[in-house]
Amino acid sequence: MSEEEPDEQQLPKEEKHKAAARADRWLSKYERKSRFLNKMSEDYDVFDNVFDMPTLMTINELRRDGIIQYIEASLAAGKESKVYLAVAPDSSLRIVKIYLIVSAEFKKRMQYIAGDPRFSDIKRGSRSLIMTWARKEFKNMHTAHAAGVRVPLPIAVKKNVLVMEFVADSEGNPMPALINTEEITLNDYQQVIEQMTMLYQKAKLVHADLSEYNIFKTNLGIMLFDFGSAIDIQQPNSKQFLFRDVSNINRFFEKRGIEVLPTAQVIEKIRGDTK
Repeated sequence: MSEEEPDEQQLPKEEKHKAAARADRWLSKYERKSRFLNKMSEDYDVFDNVFDMPTLMTINELRRDGIIQYIEASLAAGKESKVYLAVAPDSSLRIVKIYLIVSAEFKKRMQYIAGDPRFSDIKRGSRSLIMTWARKEFKNMHTAHAAGVRVPLPIAVKKNVLVMEFVADSEGNPMPALINTEEITLNDYQQVIEQMTMLYQKAKLVHADLSEYNIFKTNLGIMLFDFGSAIDIQQPNSKQFLFRDVSNINRFFEKRGIEVLPTAQVIEKIRGDTK
């Protein structure tokens, strides 16, 4: 034992109490952290490269706020995000979309944010960009929903986690995207154009990433989702993105044997250039 580290038995009584108190505080903090991690592990089964500590803390905040109670299951995974089914305090189901902090795909997404005054405060760094993207999708969905466009109801956004309405079929199963829907009709095509028109003329947005992979066919009609890329119609690239959206939709329905309108004519209709 060195002179700098005297034996605890040689310490004055008051110093012993202080040392014991410090040890108790450290142990208590460690136990709380361990219980938290164990509880999270129980709730989410696997971390799956998604639930890093900041994300776990964010989800815990959503739990404390009464937005969700726990996460039930994994539903889908992409390059930029993973989607989970969650249970709310009232036992209803909700969707939790977690944007991957480590995803390199977001570096390609600046074209959907640049020039948008709503997000002029974005800071450098992938974490800031991803949090801005989550906030962007929430705002776009809220704007579209308020304009009467059929979209999943956005419920909350916090950092890189977005919570929204769970859209189910008549049996309570997750609604399949249009690409996985067997029966495709001319009415479906007309409804997609109608929703795109409302999105453009009333919400003042272009989806900018629309395809058969982010359209639901629900009991209430066609519903659009995945609004992270959506941009204001005043953005310089909006015409280019609208053209791509319409081309994607026409291509899909034409492959399904539906007679589609010329792309230029659909764009004119959406923009209100013709009656």
